[in-house]
Parts: sequence; structure tokens; C-alpha cells
Amino acid sequence: MTAKTHNGELTFSRSELMAVELSKRLRNDDVTVMGTASAIPQIACRLAQLTHAPDLYSIAGGTCSVNPHLGPVVPSCGDYDLLRADTSLSLNDVVLLEGRADVLTVFFAGGLQVDAYGNCNLVAVGDYAHPALRGPGTVGLPFLSRVGRVLIYTQSHNPRTFVERVDFLSGPGFLQGPAEWKASGLPGDGPQLVVTPLCTMGFDSETLRMRLETVHPGVDVEQVRAATGFDLIIPQSVPTTPEPSAEQLSLLRALDTHGLLKGK
Repeated sequence: MTAKTHNGELTFSRSELMAVELSKRLRNDDVTVMGTASAIPQIACRLAQLTHAPDLYSIAGGTCSVNPHLGPVVPSCGDYDLLRADTSLSLNDVVLLEGRADVLTVFFAGGLQVDAYGNCNLVAVGDYAHPALRGPGTVGLPFLSRVGRVLIYTQSHNPRTFVERVDFLSGPGFLQGPAEWKASGLPGDGPQLVVTPLCTMGFDSETLRMRLETVHPGVDVEQVRAATGFDLIIPQSVPTTPEPSAEQLSLLRALDTHGLLKGK
């Protein structure tokens, strides 16, 4: 899906916009980790390194490579091409880092379902014994609660994906709200951002429920409301997501020479 500027010209795709929005939330002192289907966070991290966060470290979960050089971007973190990197770790070391709570600052997450409190489900939709849809399993998502910030991204924004409560808790967000989250004593800061093809969302500081932040160019609030399967908090005024700059798009497309993000 492509977006239009005010003069009607096609200039960027929704996926490119998502990568830019994720990139803007990364800091120079971050150590990030991502899972398998991760072209968007791959580009987000490399874009941050090339602009405002040169000292950021990025770990590709599938190959356990550190700071993949990219160019061209590959669709999966399990691609051997990502071993063109500064270095690589063993899978055991990456798992240990995910569990420590004092190393990784950002975890890029997603799922078959994401609920109002940012909990993610990557296991099964429906009854666990006889699911309507079975996913790959929890993978690294149980470690979400031990990472500083969780950035959620998904290319599906519909009522099947965004549900009031996940059918299976693979990766904890804010659990079932403030009381349970506080009682849990989990060390992470919880989910901070959700980026989809329609909008960006954060979380209300009091209720910890998902809250609309911006709508992407060409999208209105009612589209987002209709595509969300729970009562999304919507502020009185919702700005439009800023368009990527010419520099951001130039850097992004120099990395994404296969155009994985361009047509979506």
C-alpha cells in the first residue's frame, strides 16, 4: 500500500513509513533484538545508525549477528546474508542476554494477536488444542518483560489481529492492567509503541490501555477505530504521522535495493 502526498504523487509505502517511525524511537545507547520476520526493524535500526544513533547495537535473532551491514535487506533474520555483520553470537548467548534484564533495551515484537494492553500471542488463535490458526510458538516473546522497551509492529491492522484479550499469552505487555502489572514486579518498562500500516499507538499512563497517537497520511480516525477489535483510547485531537524526509527515504532505499518494503 502506497501513500500520497498533498499533490497526489506516490512517494513512500506504508512499510517504509513504519520503518521510519520505529527508527525515530531508537536511541544512541540502545541494544536492540528482533525476531525472524523482521525486514522493517532491520531497516529501522540501520537507519537509526546512519542518522541519529550511530552507537546503537542491533542483534538479529535468527542468525545472532550483531550490527548486520544490510544492503540488500533480507526478509528474515534467519538469512545467512545477515552474517555480513560486525560480529555474531551463539544462540545460547542471545537467550542469556534476553533473560538478564540489564543488557537489551529494545525488543521488536509482534504476533498473531495483540491486545489492548500490548500482550502478544504467537502461539494459537482459538482453543489451544484445536486452534483456528497455529503460530510458530512463543520463540523469544516470554522475555519481553525483561527488556527496557517493547516496540510492537505488525503489517496487519484488523479486528482479528487487534483483540480485547489474546487467546494465548506468548509475550507479556501490561498484562491485564495497572494492578496486575504493578503486582508482577517485572523489570521491563513494558510496551511503548505500536506501529501498523494505519497508525502509531502508545499506551495511556493511567489505564495502560492502547491509545492512538497518530494516523498515517491518507488514513482517518474512523478507519483505525473500525479496524481495531477493542475500545481504543482516542484523544480529542489526533495528528497525522509526519512523512519521511527525502534523506530518510534515500538512505532506506539504498539499503532496501530489492524493494521489500516499497510495494507494501
